[in-house]
Amino acid sequence: MIPFLDLHMVNLRFETEFKSKYEEFMNSGRYILGEQVDLFEKEFADFCGTLECIGVGNGLDALRLILEGYKSLGKLNPEDEVLVSSNTYIATILAIKQAGLIPVLVETDPQTYNFELSDLEDTLTKRTRAIMPVHLYGQISPMKEILAFASQYDLLVIEDAAQAHGALDTDGKLAGNLGHAAGFSFYPTKNLGALGDGGAITTNDSKLAEVVRKLRNYGTSSKYVNDILGFNSRLDELQAVFLRTKLPYLNADNKRRMEIAKRYLSEVENEKITLPVHTGETDHVFHLFVVRVKDRLEFMEYLKDNGIGTLIHYPIPPHKQQALEEYAHLSFPVCEQIHREVVSIPMSPVMMDNEVSRVISILNSY
Repeated sequence: MIPFLDLHMVNLRFETEFKSKYEEFMNSGRYILGEQVDLFEKEFADFCGTLECIGVGNGLDALRLILEGYKSLGKLNPEDEVLVSSNTYIATILAIKQAGLIPVLVETDPQTYNFELSDLEDTLTKRTRAIMPVHLYGQISPMKEILAFASQYDLLVIEDAAQAHGALDTDGKLAGNLGHAAGFSFYPTKNLGALGDGGAITTNDSKLAEVVRKLRNYGTSSKYVNDILGFNSRLDELQAVFLRTKLPYLNADNKRRMEIAKRYLSEVENEKITLPVHTGETDHVFHLFVVRVKDRLEFMEYLKDNGIGTLIHYPIPPHKQQALEEYAHLSFPVCEQIHREVVSIPMSPVMMDNEVSRVISILNSY
C-alpha cells in the first residue's frame, strides 16, 4: 500500500533531534511564549524575507488576527468586504466572518484553481477594503495582477499562505512576503508541519505586528496589562521546538515534492485524467498534487484496489456548506465542477522513486 501521506515516516527522520530538543524544553521550565517561540519567529521571518513573524495557535487564527489587527488600526471596519476565492478551504472564509467582515466570493480560474481575474472587477463595491488570495495546493496566486488590482483600488492584500511554505514567485519573493500580511498554518500535514496545531503571521508592517502580538495574548502589552480586547491564540512553545528542527529541511523537502510532481506531469498519460497546469517554476511547492476525473468514486475505488491512497481536497465548495447557507443561492460553475472532480494523489518528500513509478503506472492503466 502506498499511503496518501505517511506522517510517521515524514517525522521519523527527526526523531532523535526531537527527543533531544524535548528534553531541553522540559528542563527550561518555560512552556508558553518562551525562547523557542521567539527564535522560531525570527527564523521564519528570515526565511520568508519579512521583518516580522508572530506565532499563533493555528492558520485560521492567523488570518483572523490579521483582520482584527487592521480593525484595531482603523484600516478595516465591521461589515467591510473582503474578496476571496470561491475555491478554498472553509477556514479562509471563516476568518473573514469571525472578524465581523463580509466575504465576497469570486469565481475560479479553471487552469490555476485560483482567482478568475476577469471577475474581480465585477465583485468590487464601495465597501470592498481587502483581497485575500489563496495559494491553493502550494501554488502562488497570480500576485502581479492581484497587487496591481489592489493598488488601483487601495485594497489591503492578505495572503492565505497556509499551503505554500517556501513557494517562490518569479520575482524571487517567497509566499508570506507578497502582500501586506500573510497567514500560515503549521498543521501536521503541511510542507512545514508541527506535531500539533500551530500558525504564524508574517508582515513588514511593524504597527500591525505590534497589535497582533497583543491580540494573540488577551490584548496585553505586559503581564496583566490589557490594552485592547484580545484572544488566546499563541504558538505553543513545544511546537516551536519541532518547527525550528524542521525548518532547515523545508527547501530540500519542497525540492523533492517538485521532483515528484515533475514526474507525474511528464509521465502520466491518460486522457481520463486532467493534470494540474504548471510551468515548471518554483511558484508551486506541491503541498498537494491534485488531478481531476469525471467519475471520482470509480477512480478512487480503482486506486484503492491497487493499493494507492487518495484524499479529496475538497468535496464540498464553501458556498454549498450548511455553515454558510447564506451563500447557497450563488452559482460558481467552475468552482463547483472542480469540487466534483478533484482527487489528491500521493505526494510526500519521503516517497521513494519506486513508489512514484508505481503510482504513475496505476494512473496510466486506469
